[in-house]
Amino acid sequence: MKTTNQKTASLPKLYCSLFGHNYEVTKQVTYFVKEYTCKHCKRELTTNSNGNLIELTPKFREINSILERIHSSKLARIKNRPFTEPSYF
Repeated sequence: MKTTNQKTASLPKLYCSLFGHNYEVTKQVTYFVKEYTCKHCKRELTTNSNGNLIELTPKFREINSILERIHSSKLARIKNRPFTEPSYF
């Protein structure tokens, strides 16, 4: 019975090894930093500072959560800023 569970668990990995991963964006941290998950094998990736995809480790998960908090507070601050006309005199 264990072999059946192992075979069903290895099918998505086999599919990805044959046809490649099918990543979808699961979380948009900032405009440029996103988290991705493969639809078949559930592999999680994120973008690093150079824009390359890397494994989503606990360290990068924490970095992304801090980046998201900073980004959202910056957007809220910009949204609440009153519009004033520039003073030329």
